Amino acid sequence: MGKTTAVTTVSALCITVLCGMAQAADKPLGKGEGRLDIIAWPGYIERGQSDKNYDWVTQFEKQTGCEVNVKTAATSDEMVSLMAKGGYDLVTASGDASLRLIFGKRVQPIDTTLIPNWKNVDPRLLNGPWYTVAGKTYGTPYQWGPNVLMYNSKTFPTPPDSWAVVFQQQNLPDGKTNQGRVQAYDGPIYIADAALFLKATQPQLGITDPYQLNEEQYQAVLTLLRSQHALIHRYWHDTSVQMSDFKNEGVVASGAWPYQANALKGEGQPIATVFPKEGVTGWADTTMLHAEAKHPSCAYQWMNWSLEPKVQGDVAAWFGSLPAVPAGCKASALLGDKGCETNGFNQFDKIAFWKTPQSEGGKFVPYSRWTQDYIAIMGGR
Repeated sequence: MGKTTAVTTVSALCITVLCGMAQAADKPLGKGEGRLDIIAWPGYIERGQSDKNYDWVTQFEKQTGCEVNVKTAATSDEMVSLMAKGGYDLVTASGDASLRLIFGKRVQPIDTTLIPNWKNVDPRLLNGPWYTVAGKTYGTPYQWGPNVLMYNSKTFPTPPDSWAVVFQQQNLPDGKTNQGRVQAYDGPIYIADAALFLKATQPQLGITDPYQLNEEQYQAVLTLLRSQHALIHRYWHDTSVQMSDFKNEGVVASGAWPYQANALKGEGQPIATVFPKEGVTGWADTTMLHAEAKHPSCAYQWMNWSLEPKVQGDVAAWFGSLPAVPAGCKASALLGDKGCETNGFNQFDKIAFWKTPQSEGGKFVPYSRWTQDYIAIMGGR
């Protein structure tokens, strides 16, 4: 990472954070413990090993003395499992994991007065229902973004405008069937993608929220997903495997994160993305503090550092996401002046953000059934 002028010196940071802690909560954390263990999505915590220009860890370590150790996780279920086992301080949890972590008592509320850069957070993300429960804040917004339709631009000279290309059997513009050439995400939360498609194409079902499905709506979604199974090349969760499939296995369309699309474009692959007319699901990820974090001082210092505008912009440039800090859109040379616009900064209201389905007294199908049924669907049942 290049030079940054918007960082706080370690002494100032310690004074602000630790003295603030003493004043606000009367629970001084003491100096940094020298270590920080984070569970993160691939590409979220970079120290220049993939590309020396993308490094927002080294400077943090130098300033704080907190050595950052990262365990990458490919799915939200994996993150929940790792947090249950313990041994980690922070996790960059998406909305389909954050409520499970909160209700499972795996994470603890944070004191935002200990995070001077909290003032930088995008107002649209404040008090998000995926990390705020009963008036308590359980994390620091990190990044957000859409689950886009990624496609091979040679196969689709004109961008596809509908998720139908992955949900319904059809011939593609090259005259060949889509069977065996499309993919779906292997997490149960993908049920919401199918629900969003049916919300638009079968309005008689009355779906208003793709994460709150009554029994009739839910069964219609499962029917769609079972029929989709015959089309699927692979249910993906590993980003590198999905990228390889687009390059080597003839896959031409799938839901994906902007991260994969950016990486493939960087390799010169004929890849593009689109927001289909039915809308998209998306994720707003939160850095959450383990209930038994062993390095809380380093964790708070990282949460504050993570909200520096340049850090936010650099992460967004690498991952293809959007900064949780609007100032990040202009603070990173790597992201560029148009980076936020390109990645969908103005599309916030068109995204149905991931959240853990709740039964609400039996009115809606709970996430436990989503998990059970989607595993069965992936297995062809």
